[in-house]
Amino acid sequence: MSTAVSQPLSDLPQRMVLMGVAGCGKSTVGAALAKRIAADYLDGDDLHPPANIDKMSKGIPLSDDDRWPWLTRVGEALASGAGRTIIGCSALKRAYRDHIRQIVGGPVAFVHLAGSPEVIEERMSARKGHFMPSALLASQFAALEPPGSDENAISVDIDQPLDAVVESIASQLRGMGK
Repeated sequence: MSTAVSQPLSDLPQRMVLMGVAGCGKSTVGAALAKRIAADYLDGDDLHPPANIDKMSKGIPLSDDDRWPWLTRVGEALASGAGRTIIGCSALKRAYRDHIRQIVGGPVAFVHLAGSPEVIEERMSARKGHFMPSALLASQFAALEPPGSDENAISVDIDQPLDAVVESIASQLRGMGK
């Protein structure tokens, strides 16, 4: 993969959220994209309160009441970033994305990592050591509200090699920072 940035960094958003259902590749894509565009990457899973992780580990979907404190922490982490910052966060509903924007107090670009339930279930089955069981995947898709055209968002199909996903995102982000 090329690590050269093909567009001026000033053309890229300062604050981004990689969003999508569990297993779509937020952590993997986030780390690779951060390297590609000279950004810091934070995994939103690390911001979950222990009670949320415990609940998901037991196969219990989170409620909105469970998610609000976590989404606040995501927004605060994004707002406090010293430079270009990317956070991986499911941000499944528009209300969640609006909450993150409100906490940040400024523009946030959302990158929806989109894939079919079959592709994502296959990926979830292959990963080891994650607290989120594939049994909760249906609840994730049921809650998903893909970003609207008015949300400063792009969507990328994840059913392609990692390098292609990252290059597609970097290319689509061009000009979103202005």
